[in-house]
Amino acid sequence: MRNIFTFIKEAKIELTKVTWPTKDQIIRSTMLVVGLTFALAIFLGGLDYGFSYALKTFIVK
Repeated sequence: MRNIFTFIKEAKIELTKVTWPTKDQIIRSTMLVVGLTFALAIFLGGLDYGFSYALKTFIVK
């Protein structure tokens, strides 16, 4: 039981040393991730459509 309390005490001390991101940094990072995810989805969707079209046009007649 003593080890658990020691661990919690040390974890609390370490968490005070963490440099937490600001609200603006979190918002900017989140928007970047959402934007890149959306762009990648459009790119992969375009590739899928293009390959499907090419397959139907040239391979399966």
